Amino acid sequence: MRILIIGGEGTIGRKVSDYFSKQHEVIICGRKSGTVNADISDSASLEALFASLGNVDAIVCIAGEAKWAELSSMSEEDFWIGLKSKLMGQVNLVRIGQRYLTPGGSFTLTTGILADHPVYMTTSPAMVNGAIHSFVKAAALELTDGHRINVVSSGLVEDAVDKYEAYFPGDNPIPMKKVVNGYVKSVMGKISGQIIRMYDNS
Repeated sequence: MRILIIGGEGTIGRKVSDYFSKQHEVIICGRKSGTVNADISDSASLEALFASLGNVDAIVCIAGEAKWAELSSMSEEDFWIGLKSKLMGQVNLVRIGQRYLTPGGSFTLTTGILADHPVYMTTSPAMVNGAIHSFVKAAALELTDGHRINVVSSGLVEDAVDKYEAYFPGDNPIPMKKVVNGYVKSVMGKISGQIIRMYDNS
């Protein structure tokens, strides 16, 4: 398979890329790093990316930004960061990418636990994650050529505990192998329209 991984050099992306590259051709895309470059918040950048790459068998996105801050301090522009990057960036990846996805190919998007269990200072990322979940369920009904779409939603991953643990007191860190398996399930399986939740919030 020829797999495009947006954000393939991030904390999660690196592990996902390493897994798939053992048996498949992996193209890593980042804004400034990777095999190729693109900015998912810019539709023209995505159009140029696909025009240069041609067809791929799977598109995985593990990228996108949203601002973490207290609601009382958030401006409209602050909310637009997440709406333009993590939400519309992934929506546009599907909207544009479907023309370059081979028949039977798949999209795998990324959200996180905040859609179901928001914490302090996460009104924007929680909102964006929830919107992506709804988008995936609806888009699965309309994609053609046997295309599938799913979203992987993880909790606090073990490799990011030092950075985010204070925001998630008492949450169990998620082993990276478990997180990677969520992407494997989406790319290699047959499911579509699913929110693949990889966390334990009990």
